[in-house]
Order: sequence, then structure tokens, then C-alpha cells
Amino acid sequence: MSRTAGARDAARGRPRGATGGAVRGARAAQYTALLGYLLFLAFPFLWLVSTAFKPPRELARAHPAWIPDAPTLENFRRAFDEQPLLPAAANSLLAAAVSAVVAIVLATPMAYVLARYRNRFYRAATGWVVISQTFPLVLVIIPLFLILKYLQLVDSLGGLILVYVVWSLPFALWMLTGYVRAVPPELEEAAAVDGAGRLRTLVSVTAPLLVPGIVATALFAFVTAWNEFFFALVLLKSPGKQTLPVVLTHFIGAEGVADLGPLAAAALLATLPGLVLFAAIQRRITGGMLAGAVKS
Repeated sequence: MSRTAGARDAARGRPRGATGGAVRGARAAQYTALLGYLLFLAFPFLWLVSTAFKPPRELARAHPAWIPDAPTLENFRRAFDEQPLLPAAANSLLAAAVSAVVAIVLATPMAYVLARYRNRFYRAATGWVVISQTFPLVLVIIPLFLILKYLQLVDSLGGLILVYVVWSLPFALWMLTGYVRAVPPELEEAAAVDGAGRLRTLVSVTAPLLVPGIVATALFAFVTAWNEFFFALVLLKSPGKQTLPVVLTHFIGAEGVADLGPLAAAALLATLPGLVLFAAIQRRITGGMLAGAVKS
């Protein structure tokens, strides 16, 4: 086989090692580009970490350094003393977790129907998913505020959760539809041939294979609600009900001057839950996909 490859390369007028060198060069270029992209993505987070541990003297430097000369935890202490971070984090956690669970519960059966039964409703639902993602928030906030005011849900976490569910439902439906399509219909047909009913087939065959997709979709819905700012700013007015992204803006004074050290410390603490969730669930998602492939 090696002689055949060498003869083919010689017939094409190029040395045999040229192909391997080109492949290695292209692969090195890809890895270099990927490394540069990762550094580009990581730069804001690394700078945030550096700023959170810098004392005020280093923050005022004209030429700041990456690594603090005298790292300190004073910024974290001041952040907790100046603003109610823990109650705000609890509000964000409640709103994000409940909205993610409700969106998944509603989107999973809808996604199954869309993936298995394509009809006019499928086209209408697909159009709704696409159009809903193109609406600017400014266009929907006024009618949304009026609806919630009529329902007496303004300035309440229940109203905010309802908004998050409606806003994340199209994306969850779109993601889960793709996961349902990835499950071969032949598995359900085989279970039906073996005598399993429709409900038994969905619970025993389809549902276990959808677990990785459900977990991934719920994670994205949770992180989106956790980081959401605009709806929480408009709909919540009571200080005790505000979410963490809204409380972070309180570190900026009336003249637009930011208390940079405590702000960076609080922003770092607000960023960590999403990173921890992705790191903890990533292996389970991959393992669940592989397990589903083996079962099939």
C-alpha cells in the first residue's frame, strides 16, 4: 500500500513526504487559530480575576499589570458589605432554576410532536421560534409590562419567572427538537413490535436517550436567566426582589464612576456558578450521549 501511495505521489509530480508535511502544517495552523480564539475568549475573564484581587493603589495605575503585586480580598469584603449580594443571588437562583425547569417540562413533549409529526402546526411552530428570536427586547417590554400589570405580577419574582419561561421556550423547543430527531424512529418501532405501548416506549426507550439533550438545554436556559438584566431591571423595583445582575449596577455611582474593585469581585462571584455548572455537567452530557449510542 505504501508503494502504491508513493507511486501515486510520484505520478502527480510531488514527493511522498509533501502530503504528510502539508497535513501537519494545516493541523498546526488549526491548533494555533484555536488557541488564539481561546485566549481571546478567556481575556475578559482573566482580566476580571486580576482586577478583583487588586488593591485600590494598583487599580489607579496608568499602566496596570496582569498579576497583582499585593493580592487582597478586601474587594470581596467591601462588595458584600456595600450591596446585598446573597439575597440577590438567591433571587437569581430561584428565577433561573424554576424558569429552566418549567421551560423544559413544556418544551420536551412539544419538541417530540414537532420532530415526529410534521404538518402545518410544525411550520407554524418553526416560524414562531425563528420570529421570536428576532424581536428586540425594547419592542416587547411595554406590552409585556402592561400585561403583567393587569395580572398584578409586576415587581414579583413570579412575573419575572413567567417572562423567562416565555422567552426561553422557543430556544428550548428548537434545541430539543434536534435531539428528538437524532433518536432513530426504528427504536420506537422495535419497541412497539415487542408489545410496548406508546407511553411505555416513550418512557423506557426515547426518554433515556433524550437526557443529555434535556440537561444541555436546561443548562443553557438556566444560564440565560441567571445572566438576564433588562427584564429584571424593568419589572423589579423592590430592593429585596432584585436579581444579581441588577444589584451589580449599584456599584456604579450617579456620575457613572464605578467602584471598580468591589464591582469586579461581585462580577467574578456572579460568573462562577455558570462556569461551575458547565464544568460539572459537560462530562455527564458527553457520557450520556455515548451511552445512548451504545444502547441503540
